[in-house]
Amino acid sequence: MAYLVLIGTRKGLFTARSDDRRHWSVDGPAKLDDDGFTAVAEIYAAACDPTTGRVLVGASTFFGPSIWHSDDHATTWSEPENAPMAFPQDLPYRPLDFSDTAGIDQPDAEQTNTVKRIWQLAFGPGQRVWAGVEPTSLWTSDDGGHHFTFNQALWDHPQHTTWASGAGGPAVHTIVPDPADPRTLTVAISSGGIYQTHDDGQTWDGITAGITVDYAPDETPESGQCIHKVTRDADGTLFVQSHGPAYRATKPDGGWTNISQNLPSNFGFAMVAHPTQAGTVMAWPVGESMDRTPPDHRISAWRTTDAGDTWNPWGTGLPTEPYFGTVMRDGACTDGATDPGWYFGTRCGDVWAADDQTGEWHLVAAHLPDVLCVRAMETP
Repeated sequence: MAYLVLIGTRKGLFTARSDDRRHWSVDGPAKLDDDGFTAVAEIYAAACDPTTGRVLVGASTFFGPSIWHSDDHATTWSEPENAPMAFPQDLPYRPLDFSDTAGIDQPDAEQTNTVKRIWQLAFGPGQRVWAGVEPTSLWTSDDGGHHFTFNQALWDHPQHTTWASGAGGPAVHTIVPDPADPRTLTVAISSGGIYQTHDDGQTWDGITAGITVDYAPDETPESGQCIHKVTRDADGTLFVQSHGPAYRATKPDGGWTNISQNLPSNFGFAMVAHPTQAGTVMAWPVGESMDRTPPDHRISAWRTTDAGDTWNPWGTGLPTEPYFGTVMRDGACTDGATDPGWYFGTRCGDVWAADDQTGEWHLVAAHLPDVLCVRAMETP
């Protein structure tokens, strides 16, 4: 088999290809558009569909955000003729954004309700694609990513008054499909919480209660937590890295279990589950919220095989000298294979890959721009 890795950075999309997950050829930044504006664009979101081979990339250019697709493994790219998503103009309220400076007049609703950035893309069955967007919203496409429909039900959730802007902005930044039930979807919001639908987005249940915070007067709010990432293992258990401890829940409505005790830090962003082995998850801890560098200034991946009861540093081949780059919430993934490869990139612009069986990390690329997202898949 061959392997394709999409690397979204602060300045464009890079691609890496390999036949053995050890030796890589890297290209980029890619010119997704004819004029080359995307070569200097922020790439926060990418997605791979191994069933069809289609890949999607969300990019923000001078002309606003859009979604490009490729059906030849990131060789050529196409963009929808018209903007793939636009907010309804009669929304009853504006999304909260605490990044606005106090005392400055807020813009009009028509200006605020504008797609600013695409944070997440995820494939579903058939031609279904979900998109998580800033300002905080979820969108659905049933034609492979050409046209998207705004999900009004999530926007109108009664808990929306507790949603605020995380440091990166107010966004739906995590989308977790349920392979066994296409009508079930889990999303995470910064800062808002975790929400689930079991009827294809018609209604949503907040399931964040039990996840604590250390930055607000109420340490156990029902919603409004800053969730960094949610991943789902092969048995359906949800694992969460919050702005604080990591958690797991077999049935979220039954409560969350803190699983940070054996990690070197309570803080982090990325968390990725093994595609076929239940209870096996990888995390990339960060020292603390006000010192966002790896613990002891050593980059490392931590792995659990017992659903977070114990954690251990995993793999060999990573730098042993002081290292200050962290892994962002979408900066890690697997390629989905039965014997998967693991991948992660850092804010120092370095990307590594490792086979699950060998546990040996190999450098994919070095000194790229700040890595924002990494996605991978097997290719013919």
